[in-house]
Order: sequence, then C-alpha cells, then structure tokens
Amino acid sequence: MTNKQHHAAGFTLMELLLAMAVSAVVLSAINALFFSAVRLQATAQDAVDSGLPREQALTVVRRDLQGVMLSPSTNKVMAGDFRVGDVSSYGLNQTVNIELYTTTGTLRELEPWAEVQRVTYRLRDSADRTSTGKELIRSVTRNLLATITPTPDEQVLLANITTLEIECYDGMQWRNTWDTTQTDTNLPVAVRMRLRPAEPPANPQPIELLVPLSTQVTTNQTETGESP
Repeated sequence: MTNKQHHAAGFTLMELLLAMAVSAVVLSAINALFFSAVRLQATAQDAVDSGLPREQALTVVRRDLQGVMLSPSTNKVMAGDFRVGDVSSYGLNQTVNIELYTTTGTLRELEPWAEVQRVTYRLRDSADRTSTGKELIRSVTRNLLATITPTPDEQVLLANITTLEIECYDGMQWRNTWDTTQTDTNLPVAVRMRLRPAEPPANPQPIELLVPLSTQVTTNQTETGESP
C-alpha cells in the first residue's frame, strides 16, 4: 500500500522530459531576448557617440558666428574683417574657407589676451591614412597685437569630412564669397555652413548649420548740408 502511494506522488520519465524541453525553450527565448537588448543598447550608444562630436562641433561654429565682430574704422587690429571664400589668412600657409573676428575667447587671469580672437575654418588631410575624408580644422589666434606672425592654435572639430561649403546671405541671394576688405561694407544677414561626411551610405545627408547674424556696423559720422 505504501509503495502504491509513493508511486502515485512522483513524476514519470515522460513528464520530466517534457518539463525539461519546455524549460529549454523558455531559456532559449530569454537568451535571445537578452542578446537582442544588448545589441540594441550597443547600437543606440554608437549612434549617440557618433552624433555627439557633430553636435559639439556645430555648437562651437554657432558660437563663433553669433559673436562675430566687424570694425567700421581703418584700425582693424582688435576687430577686423569678415571674409569667406579662398582666403589667405594671416599666419597660415594655406587658404581657408572663412576668417572672422569673434568674442568667444576665454578670459583668464594668467593670460593677457582679450576675449576677441581671430578664427578660421578649413579642411585638412586626415592624419589617419585609413580615413577616406578630411578633418575640419578650427584655427584660433588670440594674440592680435603680436609684433611677429603668431602661430594659430589648431583644433580638430570633425573627422571624415569630404566637402565644406560656406555661403552668405545678403538679403536677396546666397553667395559663396564675402570680403569686407573689398566691396562688402557690412556683415551678411546669415551664414550657412554645409559639411558632407565621407561615410556609408554612398550619398550621406549633409550636415547643415544656418546662423543669422544680427550684428550690423554703424559709424558716428553724420551727413551735413546747408539748411534751406
């Protein structure tokens, strides 16, 4: 009698095999779900990491353009000209895409420089020979009163870039050149920078930044004439 009751309370071999099979299926599903979540997290992190340098670079460019200065007088040492195109910048051995004076310099107690600095942007061949693109270089000159030609400080903002286009809006049309040392007597209404990355897909969407310029230059000169 005791043997019959003990046999009735146990599991058969078929039941054990079935339970093991169900457990294996459940564990396999959990394992697949776990690794899918890990891959999704890694993909999201890669997207964030790749987009962060772009956002930081665009923030720097936007601040430089928003703080642009233009001197209305002939003394253009501390607030010089605004030039866009193939510009021969002072202190550089190659042309740049844009040269401007901006108020984004950091004031420090141990440095005698003002907040005004000369900034240029250009593309340079990448130091990484495996890269198919170029580097976006920001060059900064803070010692604007130097008696000798100063060497600008260079910063790599973005890598793997193929083209850099800068256009200025004069109120009626977009122009790819601007030079306040020639016929342009004031700043453009807005500046547009377009960068094309050299990465898959074959035709990636360009990185575009549009910055309105609210600074306008005025003088203290007034028109004189004979009163009627």
